[in-house]
Amino acid sequence: MKKKKNTNGLTFQKDFRRNWSLYLLALPVILFFIIFHYVPMYGISIAFKDFKMNLGIFGSNFAGLKHFKAFFEYPNFWRLIGNTVRISLCTLIFGMPAPVIFALLLNELRMKKLRSVIQTVSIFPHFVSLVVVCSIIKEFCLSDGLFNVIAGWFGIAPRSLLQVPGAFTPIYVISHIWEKTGWSSLIYLAAIAGINAQIYEAADIDGAGRFQKMWYITLPCIRPTFIILFIMAVGGVMSVGSEKILLLYNETIYSHADVISTYLYRKGLLEFNFSYSTAVNLFNSVINFTLVMAANRISKRLSDTSLF
Repeated sequence: MKKKKNTNGLTFQKDFRRNWSLYLLALPVILFFIIFHYVPMYGISIAFKDFKMNLGIFGSNFAGLKHFKAFFEYPNFWRLIGNTVRISLCTLIFGMPAPVIFALLLNELRMKKLRSVIQTVSIFPHFVSLVVVCSIIKEFCLSDGLFNVIAGWFGIAPRSLLQVPGAFTPIYVISHIWEKTGWSSLIYLAAIAGINAQIYEAADIDGAGRFQKMWYITLPCIRPTFIILFIMAVGGVMSVGSEKILLLYNETIYSHADVISTYLYRKGLLEFNFSYSTAVNLFNSVINFTLVMAANRISKRLSDTSLF
Protein backbone atom coordinates (compact mmCIF):
# COMPACT_ATOMS: atom_id res chain seq x y z
CA MET A 1 0.00 0.00 0.00
CA LYS A 2 1.20 3.50 -0.79
CA LYS A 3 1.81 5.78 2.15
CA LYS A 4 -0.15 9.00 2.21
CA LYS A 5 1.97 12.10 1.99
CA ASN A 6 1.81 14.49 4.91
CA THR A 7 0.48 17.67 3.32
CA ASN A 8 0.20 19.69 6.56
CA GLY A 9 3.70 21.14 6.16
CA LEU A 10 3.09 22.04 2.52
CA THR A 11 -0.25 23.64 3.38
CA PHE A 12 1.37 25.76 6.09
CA GLN A 13 4.16 26.86 3.74
CA LYS A 14 1.65 27.90 1.07
CA ASP A 15 -0.46 29.72 3.64
CA PHE A 16 2.64 31.44 5.06
CA ARG A 17 3.76 32.64 1.62
CA ARG A 18 0.27 33.92 0.90
CA ASN A 19 -0.37 35.58 4.28
CA TRP A 20 3.14 36.38 5.52
CA SER A 21 2.09 39.90 6.53
CA LEU A 22 -0.58 38.53 8.90
CA TYR A 23 1.96 36.18 10.48
CA LEU A 24 4.29 39.16 10.89
CA LEU A 25 1.54 41.08 12.70
CA ALA A 26 0.96 38.09 15.02
CA LEU A 27 4.67 37.74 15.82
CA PRO A 28 4.81 40.40 18.62
CA VAL A 29 1.84 38.75 20.37
CA ILE A 30 3.42 35.30 20.09
CA LEU A 31 6.74 36.61 21.43
CA PHE A 32 4.94 38.35 24.29
CA PHE A 33 3.29 35.13 25.45
CA ILE A 34 6.47 33.12 25.04
CA ILE A 35 8.68 35.59 26.95
CA PHE A 36 6.29 36.67 29.70
CA HIS A 37 4.02 33.62 30.10
CA TYR A 38 5.81 30.45 29.05
CA VAL A 39 9.48 31.12 29.85
CA PRO A 40 8.73 32.13 33.50
CA MET A 41 6.82 28.87 34.03
CA TYR A 42 10.04 27.18 35.18
CA GLY A 43 9.52 29.18 38.41
CA ILE A 44 6.66 26.82 39.29
CA SER A 45 9.33 24.39 40.47
CA ILE A 46 9.85 26.42 43.67
CA ALA A 47 6.48 25.08 44.84
CA PHE A 48 8.29 21.77 45.35
CA LYS A 49 11.39 23.29 47.00
CA ASP A 50 12.40 25.23 50.09
CA PHE A 51 13.31 28.28 48.08
CA LYS A 52 16.16 30.45 49.33
CA MET A 53 17.00 33.60 47.40
CA ASN A 54 20.75 33.22 47.97
CA LEU A 55 20.67 29.67 46.56
CA GLY A 56 18.39 30.38 43.63
CA ILE A 57 15.70 28.13 42.16
CA PHE A 58 17.96 25.28 41.11
CA GLY A 59 20.16 25.44 44.19
CA SER A 60 17.33 25.28 46.75
CA ASN A 61 16.57 22.01 48.52
CA PHE A 62 13.82 19.75 47.18
CA ALA A 63 10.77 19.66 49.52
CA GLY A 64 8.29 17.52 47.57
CA LEU A 65 4.64 18.12 48.47
CA LYS A 66 5.47 19.70 51.82
CA HIS A 67 3.95 23.11 51.01
CA PHE A 68 0.81 21.64 49.46
CA LYS A 69 0.27 19.55 52.59
CA ALA A 70 0.77 22.63 54.77
CA PHE A 71 -1.90 24.50 52.81
CA PHE A 72 -4.40 21.64 53.01
CA GLU A 73 -3.80 21.47 56.79
CA TYR A 74 -4.22 25.23 57.20
CA PRO A 75 -7.01 25.76 59.79
CA ASN A 76 -8.87 28.26 57.58
CA PHE A 77 -8.45 26.26 54.35
CA TRP A 78 -12.17 25.65 53.83
CA ARG A 79 -13.00 29.23 54.78
CA LEU A 80 -10.70 30.50 52.02
CA ILE A 81 -12.18 28.09 49.48
CA GLY A 82 -15.75 28.90 50.55
CA ASN A 83 -15.24 32.68 50.40
CA THR A 84 -13.53 32.46 47.01
CA VAL A 85 -16.25 30.26 45.49
CA ARG A 86 -19.10 32.28 47.02
CA ILE A 87 -17.86 35.66 45.77
CA SER A 88 -16.98 34.24 42.33
CA LEU A 89 -20.31 32.45 41.85
CA CYS A 90 -22.30 35.51 42.95
CA THR A 91 -20.29 37.63 40.52
CA LEU A 92 -20.98 35.09 37.74
CA ILE A 93 -24.69 34.68 38.48
CA PHE A 94 -25.45 38.40 38.75
CA GLY A 95 -22.57 39.89 36.75
CA MET A 96 -22.81 37.84 33.54
CA PRO A 97 -26.47 38.60 32.65
CA ALA A 98 -26.15 42.32 33.45
CA PRO A 99 -24.25 43.40 30.27
CA VAL A 100 -26.54 41.21 28.13
CA ILE A 101 -29.67 42.88 29.52
CA PHE A 102 -28.07 46.31 29.24
CA ALA A 103 -27.04 45.69 25.61
CA LEU A 104 -30.55 44.50 24.73
CA LEU A 105 -32.10 47.60 26.29
CA LEU A 106 -29.63 49.91 24.53
CA ASN A 107 -30.33 48.18 21.24
CA GLU A 108 -34.05 48.89 21.62
CA LEU A 109 -33.50 52.64 22.04
CA ARG A 110 -34.48 54.47 18.88
CA MET A 111 -32.99 57.85 19.93
CA LYS A 112 -29.39 57.56 18.77
CA LYS A 113 -28.11 60.58 20.73
CA LEU A 114 -29.65 59.32 23.97
CA ARG A 115 -28.21 55.86 23.34
CA SER A 116 -24.74 57.32 22.77
CA VAL A 117 -24.92 59.35 25.99
CA ILE A 118 -26.07 56.37 28.07
CA GLN A 119 -23.41 54.14 26.53
CA THR A 120 -20.64 56.68 27.20
CA VAL A 121 -21.73 57.21 30.81
CA SER A 122 -21.96 53.46 31.43
CA ILE A 123 -18.44 52.83 30.09
CA PHE A 124 -16.86 55.59 32.20
CA PRO A 125 -16.54 53.55 35.48
CA HIS A 126 -14.30 51.05 33.69
CA PHE A 127 -11.64 53.73 33.22
CA VAL A 128 -11.77 55.06 36.77
CA SER A 129 -8.83 53.95 38.93
CA LEU A 130 -9.69 51.03 41.20
CA VAL A 131 -8.24 52.96 44.15
CA VAL A 132 -10.68 55.80 43.47
CA VAL A 133 -13.59 53.38 43.07
CA CYS A 134 -12.81 51.66 46.38
CA SER A 135 -12.42 55.03 48.11
CA ILE A 136 -15.89 56.02 46.89
CA ILE A 137 -17.34 52.70 48.06
CA LYS A 138 -15.76 53.17 51.50
CA GLU A 139 -17.23 56.68 51.80
CA PHE A 140 -20.68 55.46 50.77
CA CYS A 141 -20.53 52.58 53.28
CA LEU A 142 -19.72 54.74 56.32
CA SER A 143 -22.34 55.02 59.06
CA ASP A 144 -23.16 58.53 57.75
CA GLY A 145 -22.55 57.63 54.10
CA LEU A 146 -24.96 57.60 51.17
CA PHE A 147 -26.11 54.00 51.62
CA ASN A 148 -27.01 54.55 55.25
CA VAL A 149 -28.77 57.82 54.44
CA ILE A 150 -30.96 55.94 51.95
CA ALA A 151 -31.47 53.09 54.46
CA GLY A 152 -32.51 55.67 57.05
CA TRP A 153 -35.45 56.68 54.86
CA PHE A 154 -36.85 53.20 55.47
CA GLY A 155 -36.19 53.27 59.19
CA ILE A 156 -33.03 51.12 59.12
CA ALA A 157 -30.45 52.00 61.77
CA PRO A 158 -27.14 53.30 60.36
CA ARG A 159 -24.00 51.16 60.63
CA SER A 160 -20.64 50.94 58.91
CA LEU A 161 -21.39 48.39 56.18
CA LEU A 162 -17.76 47.39 55.64
CA GLN A 163 -17.67 46.29 59.28
CA VAL A 164 -20.54 43.85 58.68
CA PRO A 165 -19.21 40.46 57.42
CA GLY A 166 -22.42 39.48 55.61
CA ALA A 167 -22.57 42.76 53.67
CA PHE A 168 -19.21 42.37 51.95
CA THR A 169 -20.30 40.01 49.14
CA PRO A 170 -23.29 42.17 48.04
CA ILE A 171 -21.07 45.28 48.12
CA TYR A 172 -18.41 43.55 46.04
CA VAL A 173 -20.87 42.16 43.46
CA ILE A 174 -22.93 45.35 43.08
CA SER A 175 -19.81 47.49 42.64
CA HIS A 176 -18.47 44.95 40.11
CA ILE A 177 -21.68 45.22 38.09
CA TRP A 178 -21.48 49.02 38.21
CA GLU A 179 -17.87 48.95 37.00
CA LYS A 180 -18.06 46.31 34.26
CA THR A 181 -21.58 46.30 32.81
CA GLY A 182 -21.11 49.18 30.38
CA TRP A 183 -17.72 47.99 29.13
CA SER A 184 -18.76 44.34 28.79
CA SER A 185 -21.93 45.29 26.94
CA LEU A 186 -19.81 46.50 23.99
CA ILE A 187 -19.09 42.89 23.03
CA TYR A 188 -22.79 42.04 22.96
CA LEU A 189 -23.67 45.24 21.08
CA ALA A 190 -21.10 44.27 18.45
CA ALA A 191 -22.64 40.78 18.24
CA ILE A 192 -26.13 42.29 17.87
CA ALA A 193 -24.87 44.63 15.14
CA GLY A 194 -23.67 41.58 13.21
CA ILE A 195 -27.11 39.98 13.04
CA ASN A 196 -28.56 39.92 9.52
CA ALA A 197 -31.18 42.69 9.22
CA GLN A 198 -33.24 40.53 6.85
CA ILE A 199 -34.11 38.22 9.76
CA TYR A 200 -35.75 41.15 11.56
CA GLU A 201 -37.51 42.22 8.37
CA ALA A 202 -38.94 38.72 7.95
CA ALA A 203 -40.09 38.81 11.58
CA ASP A 204 -41.81 42.16 10.95
CA ILE A 205 -43.69 40.65 8.02
CA ASP A 206 -44.82 37.80 10.27
CA GLY A 207 -46.13 40.34 12.80
CA ALA A 208 -43.53 39.78 15.52
CA GLY A 209 -43.32 42.43 18.20
CA ARG A 210 -40.15 43.97 19.66
CA PHE A 211 -40.06 41.59 22.61
CA GLN A 212 -40.61 38.57 20.35
CA LYS A 213 -37.79 39.63 18.05
CA MET A 214 -35.55 40.10 21.05
CA TRP A 215 -36.44 36.69 22.47
CA TYR A 216 -36.47 34.60 19.29
CA ILE A 217 -33.84 36.38 17.18
CA THR A 218 -31.45 38.58 19.18
CA LEU A 219 -30.87 36.30 22.16
CA PRO A 220 -30.28 33.10 20.11
CA CYS A 221 -27.88 34.98 17.82
CA ILE A 222 -25.73 36.31 20.68
CA ARG A 223 -25.87 33.06 22.65
CA PRO A 224 -22.52 31.77 21.26
CA THR A 225 -20.83 34.99 22.40
CA PHE A 226 -22.33 34.63 25.87
CA ILE A 227 -21.25 30.98 26.12
CA ILE A 228 -17.65 31.75 25.14
CA LEU A 229 -17.43 34.56 27.70
CA PHE A 230 -19.07 32.35 30.32
CA ILE A 231 -16.54 29.56 29.77
CA MET A 232 -13.69 32.05 30.14
CA ALA A 233 -15.27 33.44 33.31
CA VAL A 234 -15.61 29.92 34.76
CA GLY A 235 -11.87 29.53 34.27
CA GLY A 236 -11.34 32.36 36.74
CA VAL A 237 -13.72 31.22 39.47
CA MET A 238 -10.88 30.58 41.91
CA SER A 239 -9.09 33.82 41.01
CA VAL A 240 -11.14 36.58 42.61
CA GLY A 241 -9.33 39.86 42.04
CA SER A 242 -7.13 40.52 45.06
CA GLU A 243 -6.66 44.25 44.42
CA LYS A 244 -10.25 45.27 45.05
CA ILE A 245 -10.67 43.01 48.08
CA LEU A 246 -7.38 44.23 49.57
CA LEU A 247 -8.58 47.81 49.21
CA LEU A 248 -11.96 47.09 50.82
CA TYR A 249 -11.57 44.44 53.48
CA ASN A 250 -10.36 44.64 57.07
CA GLU A 251 -9.76 42.25 59.96
CA THR A 252 -13.36 42.42 61.19
CA ILE A 253 -14.69 40.86 57.98
CA TYR A 254 -11.93 38.31 57.27
CA SER A 255 -14.46 35.55 57.86
CA HIS A 256 -16.36 36.57 54.68
CA ALA A 257 -13.83 38.59 52.67
CA ASP A 258 -10.55 36.68 52.92
CA VAL A 259 -9.99 34.72 49.68
CA ILE A 260 -7.14 32.71 48.19
CA SER A 261 -5.64 35.67 46.32
CA THR A 262 -5.49 37.88 49.45
CA TYR A 263 -4.03 34.98 51.41
CA LEU A 264 -1.37 34.62 48.70
CA TYR A 265 -0.58 38.32 49.01
CA ARG A 266 0.00 38.01 52.75
CA LYS A 267 2.08 34.82 52.54
CA GLY A 268 4.10 35.74 49.46
CA LEU A 269 4.69 39.50 49.59
CA LEU A 270 4.36 40.26 53.29
CA GLU A 271 5.89 37.12 54.81
CA PHE A 272 8.23 36.34 51.86
CA ASN A 273 7.18 32.67 51.91
CA PHE A 274 7.63 32.23 48.17
CA SER A 275 7.59 28.42 48.01
CA TYR A 276 4.39 28.15 50.01
CA SER A 277 2.60 30.90 48.07
CA THR A 278 3.69 29.34 44.75
CA ALA A 279 2.29 25.99 45.86
CA VAL A 280 -1.04 27.61 46.77
CA ASN A 281 -1.16 29.48 43.47
CA LEU A 282 -0.34 26.30 41.53
CA PHE A 283 -3.19 24.51 43.30
CA ASN A 284 -5.45 27.44 42.39
CA SER A 285 -4.38 27.35 38.74
CA VAL A 286 -4.97 23.59 38.45
CA ILE A 287 -8.52 24.03 39.79
CA ASN A 288 -9.18 26.87 37.32
CA PHE A 289 -7.79 24.82 34.43
CA THR A 290 -9.98 21.85 35.40
CA LEU A 291 -13.07 24.06 35.60
CA VAL A 292 -12.52 25.70 32.22
CA MET A 293 -11.90 22.33 30.55
CA ALA A 294 -15.06 20.89 32.13
CA ALA A 295 -17.15 23.92 31.17
CA ASN A 296 -15.79 23.79 27.63
CA ARG A 297 -16.60 20.09 27.23
CA ILE A 298 -20.12 20.45 28.69
CA SER A 299 -20.80 23.45 26.45
CA LYS A 300 -19.56 21.57 23.38
CA ARG A 301 -21.92 18.68 24.09
CA LEU A 302 -24.97 20.78 24.89
CA SER A 303 -24.68 23.67 22.45
CA ASP A 304 -21.90 22.89 19.94
CA THR A 305 -20.20 26.12 21.05
CA SER A 306 -16.80 25.94 22.70
CA LEU A 307 -13.41 27.59 22.97
CA PHE A 308 -11.66 24.69 21.24
